[in-house]
Amino acid sequence: MSLNTLGLDKAKVEKEVELLNILLANYQTYYQNLRGVHWNIKGKRFFELHIKFEELYTAAQEQVDQIAERILTLGGVPFHTLSSYVQHATVPVGENIFDDEKTVRLVIDTISALLPLERELLTFSDEINDEGTNTLISDFVVEQEKNVWMLKSYLNERI
Repeated sequence: MSLNTLGLDKAKVEKEVELLNILLANYQTYYQNLRGVHWNIKGKRFFELHIKFEELYTAAQEQVDQIAERILTLGGVPFHTLSSYVQHATVPVGENIFDDEKTVRLVIDTISALLPLERELLTFSDEINDEGTNTLISDFVVEQEKNVWMLKSYLNERI
C-alpha cells in the first residue's frame, strides 16, 4: 500500500476522486437547475420562491467549489467542462419548468438524486479513513435532508 502526503492509500484515493467528480458533475446540474427555476418561476408564489431558489443556488455554488477543492486537495483534477458534466450527471435536468409547484418538485427530485451519490461517497470515504471528505459530504447530506423536508412541507407533503 502506497500512501499519499495526507496518509491515504493512493489507489483508493483515485477511486474517491472519481466519485467526487461524479458528484461534482451532478452538483453543477443541480446548480443550473436552481438558476433555471430562479429565472423562470411563474405563479402566485413567485416572490417567495424566487428568493428561496436564489438562496439554494448560492449555497450550491459554494458546495461546487468545496467539492472541486476537495478533489484538488486529494491530488485529483476536478471536471471543469460542460461536456464532462453532461457526460457524468445523472440527476434530473429541468427545462422549461415555470409552474411554482413543478419547480419545487424538480428541486426535491434533484436533491433526492444527489443523496444516494453522497451516501455512496460517505461509505467509501469512511472505509478509507478519509475524514476530510467524510465530514464535507456529511455536512451536505444534513443540509439537503433539511431542504427536502422544508420543500416537501411547502408542498404539504410528508417525507
